[in-house]
Amino acid sequence: MASDRLASEGPLLLAFDTSAAHCAAALVSGERVLGARDEPMARGQAERLIPLLEEVLAEAGHGWTDLDGLAVVTGPGNFTGLRLAVAAARGLAFGLRIPAVGVSVFEALADGRSGAVTVTLHDKRGILRQRFRDGVPLAAPEAGPADDSEATGARADLATVARIAARRLGTAPPPSPLYLRPADATPWSEAVPLLDDA
Repeated sequence: MASDRLASEGPLLLAFDTSAAHCAAALVSGERVLGARDEPMARGQAERLIPLLEEVLAEAGHGWTDLDGLAVVTGPGNFTGLRLAVAAARGLAFGLRIPAVGVSVFEALADGRSGAVTVTLHDKRGILRQRFRDGVPLAAPEAGPADDSEATGARADLATVARIAARRLGTAPPPSPLYLRPADATPWSEAVPLLDDA
């Protein structure tokens, strides 16, 4: 029974991440990871994500209706991958009538670290950073040019993402992508040619 599980272990959350060249998911209840998958892929995440989530659920003996919530990595990361994951989380949450919670890579890497911490990540255009104290953000994340800052790993641990989301269930706004730089793709700037009706 869901209420018994919530009291004894914690909510059952399905966390997932397509923020880089991978498709990853973990099913987490409290401190226990009940199942996980992490598949490297540069393309095809849109086709793979939902089947992968279903496989993680099935391998742990659970179904969609067992879930208490969803947790999704909101970035920073690949523009298309972030849009895919967030759209999937919001759509599933609406269909299943459960909350979806967004968690950034910064938050996951800062979680559980005491004192003042600056989480610094590298991307191909420089650095991305956010300052925390005892896991609480002190400022908004920011992007800057490359420097000599020591960067941490860019991947968020999905068990940590699920545990952060569990603390926010019922209070967090719907997830949205965390973009710190404009997309690499730019709109076509040339005028569209006019076609002659003759």
